[in-house]
Amino acid sequence: MILAGILINYKKKNFLFIVFLFFSAVELYGQCDRVFIKGQVIDSLFPQGFYNLMVINKSKGRGVFGQPDGSFSLMASPNDIIALSTKYYPIYQFIAYPDSNCQCQVLAYIERIPQEFQEVIIRPLKSLQQLKEERAALALRETKLVSGINVLESPITAIYQAFSKKEQNKKWIAEQEFKDDQRRVVKELLRLYVAFDIINLSEEEFDDFIAFLNLETDFLKTASEMELIMFIKDKYDHFRRFNAKSE
Repeated sequence: MILAGILINYKKKNFLFIVFLFFSAVELYGQCDRVFIKGQVIDSLFPQGFYNLMVINKSKGRGVFGQPDGSFSLMASPNDIIALSTKYYPIYQFIAYPDSNCQCQVLAYIERIPQEFQEVIIRPLKSLQQLKEERAALALRETKLVSGINVLESPITAIYQAFSKKEQNKKWIAEQEFKDDQRRVVKELLRLYVAFDIINLSEEEFDDFIAFLNLETDFLKTASEMELIMFIKDKYDHFRRFNAKSE
């Protein structure tokens, strides 16, 4: 009888302990119907501010902004999926598991995504004096053609030059080089005028505008800075009106 009583008391105690655990668990779960999430995003390589940090509750479809130092806080339900999104970094994701205080502490270590940048060509601007000297120095390269009285002295050479493709090519190449030099000098002028807000052209528009300008060589070589500016500014206004009508 005594043994039976001891067994009954032991079973009662175990039953009461199990019931206590059950209700404790229910009570704990009831306390954590909401989770307070607090954390910080940290660049694992460099100290970094996070001015565009967005904290998104993917389970609820809602989001809040974090602080510039990478810290954040929000309320969520247990087991909600939370995503941390910031520009140039991969998305960091975690589940809102509550601790005994119904809180979730997070330290998110992330690394910046490697970025590829397009090549940027920086061209130093030349001074007006430098460009004036380059304008004055423009000259067609001599190809040593026989002309004038020299034709009488060397008629065979003159005939050869008149009909030889090689000599004609030399002359054509020299003319193209001269045109390229003119175009280069005019482009330098345009870059300078764009920098000083005299005209507003992109680098891609330069070739079309130079063709529209149709600058005479003598004027390009001898004109003063003011004459060039007024001429190009006037042509620019017409160029813009012409293109506006064409579009």
